[in-house]
Amino acid sequence: MNRKNYQREMEQIINQYCRTEKAPSLLLHSCCGPCSSAVMERLTPFFEVTIFYYNPNIYPDEEYHLRAREQEELIRRFPAVNPIHFLEGEYHPEEFYHLVRGYEKEPEGGERCFLCYEQRLRAAATAAKNGDFDFFTTTLSISPLKNADKLNEIGQKVAEEYGQKYLLSDFKKKNGYVRSVELSEKYGMYRQDYCGCVYSLRRDFIGKSSV
Repeated sequence: MNRKNYQREMEQIINQYCRTEKAPSLLLHSCCGPCSSAVMERLTPFFEVTIFYYNPNIYPDEEYHLRAREQEELIRRFPAVNPIHFLEGEYHPEEFYHLVRGYEKEPEGGERCFLCYEQRLRAAATAAKNGDFDFFTTTLSISPLKNADKLNEIGQKVAEEYGQKYLLSDFKKKNGYVRSVELSEKYGMYRQDYCGCVYSLRRDFIGKSSV
């Protein structure tokens, strides 16, 4: 089966919409600063990016706030062709726990994760619509452990429901993940060793679910 080349499709969208004097606006959902680093580097020459930090899955509270502050600090220090803005969503972890009830024992990368993808992408689509953004997307596909096919499938579905444009992507392509590691080291960023939720902290996943 031939897999879609989302990187190529993203480049086609950029060629179509981003060759004018005014950069289109992009709401970029971000799971953390390290993952956003290489994505910002790739997208800010073409878009005016607003980082949308919305992650009710993150456990514990201290981890959530640490990642949020790291994200803000990276934006402050990051050189960009077009401005980068920051928007923090509301943190209600109980909404995540309610959503994944019954899926607690699912393995990493399974149905529980897909529900989490959709929760965050729906919030991003809502924020994009409320803010009248031209596009929205997520940094999640930069991780080798995240399912880019599923992310883009959900992103397109949600975009259609909300009447928004979803930027197809697979940011791990063209050494995106490797570049995020390099940039994390360059900026001295805190780089977590688990995806974020309490279930990814299980002993048998430690060291396997890092992003």
